[in-house]
Amino acid sequence: MSKRILIVDDEPNIVISLEFLMMREGHEVRVARDGEAGLAAVREHRPDLVVLDVMMPKLDGFSVLASIRADPDLAHTRVLMLTAKGREAEREKGLALGADAYMPKPFSTRELVDRVKELLAALD
Repeated sequence: MSKRILIVDDEPNIVISLEFLMMREGHEVRVARDGEAGLAAVREHRPDLVVLDVMMPKLDGFSVLASIRADPDLAHTRVLMLTAKGREAEREKGLALGADAYMPKPFSTRELVDRVKELLAALD
């Protein structure tokens, strides 16, 4: 079943790759290129899953995640943090703020697709 996925990342090569992978899996995909645009897109489009980078212009991924979790209308949204900030402290911060999953870059496309499937299956 097709789900709505929002990719929030400022790195064009990552966005192209993620968009291709998610569309190949049959999902409806939207893209935002900075944290402010990402948060606005979550509010407007109500995606089932947000694939969220940490280091971005205007608003970082941790702030976007905190805003999603603080809004009762969005709090159920699944969030997968996908970031070059792979140290344990960042991972713990992301999970503590409410991320459903945290994957470091570079990532295995197979692992990413499997993780997305797991997160979306929990919605059914």
